[in-house]
Amino acid sequence: MSTSAVLQVRVGTVNLDVPRSIGYYGGAAAAVALGLVEPPLGLVIAAVPFLKLLTHRGLPLAVQFVGEVLEGASKPIGGDDEAVFHLDDEQKDYEEAVRIARLLEHARRGPAVREG
Repeated sequence: MSTSAVLQVRVGTVNLDVPRSIGYYGGAAAAVALGLVEPPLGLVIAAVPFLKLLTHRGLPLAVQFVGEVLEGASKPIGGDDEAVFHLDDEQKDYEEAVRIARLLEHARRGPAVREG
């Protein structure tokens, strides 16, 4: 999710970008209501953010695989755009914290001095 979001709401491990969600689902509903797209296509468009959740690496590999396939299938209707909500990735956060800790430890030790 973009760090420049105006209003984000966190519910458990789900982060929701409120303005983008309203725009996304409002736009999909308006397209169906105005007859620009048929209701089944509108439903598929509305489901894209949920399909992206299936690629979360905390899920079983088989579910991630299905999520990747469905995410690929959603590319023609804009499925590669930034999600309006996403799950936190605790493993990714942990790996980033470990990387930063190693950098800090390296910086704390200072430059290595070689004796020749």
